[in-house]
Amino acid sequence: MEKGKLIVIEGTDCSGKETQSKLLEEKLQQMGYKCFRMGFPCYDTPTGKIVGGCYLGKPEIHPSYFAEGADRVDPKVASLYYAADRKYNIGTALDYLDKGYFVILDRYTTSNMAHQGGKIIDREERINMYQWIDRLEYWLLGLPKPDITIFLHMPYEQSLELKKNREFLDEHEKNAEHLKHAEASYIELSELYNWSTISCVDAGRIRTRDEIHEDILKIVLQDIDNEKD
Repeated sequence: MEKGKLIVIEGTDCSGKETQSKLLEEKLQQMGYKCFRMGFPCYDTPTGKIVGGCYLGKPEIHPSYFAEGADRVDPKVASLYYAADRKYNIGTALDYLDKGYFVILDRYTTSNMAHQGGKIIDREERINMYQWIDRLEYWLLGLPKPDITIFLHMPYEQSLELKKNREFLDEHEKNAEHLKHAEASYIELSELYNWSTISCVDAGRIRTRDEIHEDILKIVLQDIDNEKD
């Protein structure tokens, strides 16, 4: 049986990662492909509750244990919580990959790199952090590397407008400086790792979810076609 393909939908705050992951799953299923979708952190699992509550302080889960704020927690310490959640839950995704499914992930190791790397101002130290997380998750923990990583770029200024009506924000979402630095890290990572980048804004206009979905689908289908050649 042919092994499946791991597709990661990554992006800055308010870029529509969950929505686009669902749209891609639905479209590929309509086209006859076997698909499985999941998101990280897995907030409804024990490790995800630790990340969502104890670290991020999502109001619906638990107040953060870190009085200094999640954005001030040492990036290596924070990275370990996220990595543990992926290691704990990755088995389901691996099972589907072995069955030849397209596995679509809403956030992955790539998110860890951007949000934790963004805490580090010095570029050399920040890149060392990216490499540290890469070794931790892919080598030491044995997590599978993505076949396709698609980065949705919603500029920081537009994301502020989009989340004005959100009732609950976690520690990262509330911190404007953290999100600004994370955006810069995402852009840097997309260049370093050669991700497929899709802009969520065109000439100051926020693009529709269908427009963005079409771009994502083109990238995935092009990859499928290249494998057939």
